[in-house]
Amino acid sequence: MIDAKLLREDPDLLRAAQRRRGESESLVDELVAADERRRSSIAAYEAVRAEQKSIGKLVAKASGDEKAELLARTKALSAQVKEAEAAQGEAAQAFERLLKSLPNLASEQAPEGGEDDFVVLDTVGTPRDFAAEGFEPKDHLELGEALGAFDVERGAKVSGARFYYLTGVGAQLELALTQLAMSKAAEWGFTPMIPPALVKPRAMEGTGFLGQAADDVYYLPKDDLYLVGTSEVPLAAYHSDEILDAGSLPRRYAAFSPCYRREAGSYGKDTRGIFRVHWFDKVEMFVYTTPEEAAAEHERLLGWERAWLDALELPYRVVDVAAGDLGLSAIRKFDCEAWIPTQGKYREVSSASNCTQFQARRLDIRERTDEGPRHVSTLNGTLCAMTRTIIALLENGQQADGSVRLPKALHGLLPEVLEPRS
Repeated sequence: MIDAKLLREDPDLLRAAQRRRGESESLVDELVAADERRRSSIAAYEAVRAEQKSIGKLVAKASGDEKAELLARTKALSAQVKEAEAAQGEAAQAFERLLKSLPNLASEQAPEGGEDDFVVLDTVGTPRDFAAEGFEPKDHLELGEALGAFDVERGAKVSGARFYYLTGVGAQLELALTQLAMSKAAEWGFTPMIPPALVKPRAMEGTGFLGQAADDVYYLPKDDLYLVGTSEVPLAAYHSDEILDAGSLPRRYAAFSPCYRREAGSYGKDTRGIFRVHWFDKVEMFVYTTPEEAAAEHERLLGWERAWLDALELPYRVVDVAAGDLGLSAIRKFDCEAWIPTQGKYREVSSASNCTQFQARRLDIRERTDEGPRHVSTLNGTLCAMTRTIIALLENGQQADGSVRLPKALHGLLPEVLEPRS
């Protein structure tokens, strides 16, 4: 969440950030009013509590009628103290709920607008001209079935729509991508991790996924646990309620984990194949750093994601996501989108987000400084979302005979060419 001081010192800054996101400014007005009620309730409680303590001291010295009057007043004050304390708690909770619903301040560098108002920062590689090569490209589902790479029909039979099996070379391809991605991340200074895929509510709320993304989250009420939609969640909570040693930042982690998403609101979208699914595996990068280094680290994350796509020899573009399409926690986000030939467009395969101190305040993650502890900044970046990367590799690497040529980076782990089953 944001620093509450900003609310009192510069509410117009928050209103401007809401406008950049296309969100209502009224939330800021509600927060200002709630903050005033909260502070008034604290003052009222402290005043009646001080009077109670003062009279308590007088009772010990009084006698007779005076003592009886003081005792009566003490009894009345006791009830008032309880009421004031309850009112203070309610006001604090109301303020906290509203504050947690306020998104991070969208960066002034982020384009204004919604989902379609992104800005293309760079385009790398040239999509193949299949017509010039003399054949019509097949989509990933047709290619994958011919290769024996996945089984969507049995996935739906066993688990329902938007589930699948990776089989044969499909399973091998994911394992190879995982090994390569984790090795690359380790080379770049990330600590490899395999985190839990089930987390407590505080971890999910602390990363901002019980706000606008709550409908996409799977919840197990019997256990009061959530299935993560990204390993950003357990990685962010890894250092919750900790004060990190000075000089230990940045701390960089790269995690492999399954990810679960309801895909609420996506009915009818990308129903063919394994592009938009309820479960997929992913390698995610996560960084704890200082507020001063957050913007530079954001650029570094993007650089590593670009290096990954370059290694996979995929045509892609980099976009600066518009403020209205940012998640609750991010002030700015870059997406890398790979070219998908049969869709005739670029589709997101990775992203990098700068969340500044927003998540760290919720999870109380601080660093020691000479001026005392302060909250760190957190950033996250997808290195390899497996299903979408597999789609991009199959469609861009396909040959006229139905085989698929893999990039050199994978040749030590898999054959250079995947051949269709006879």
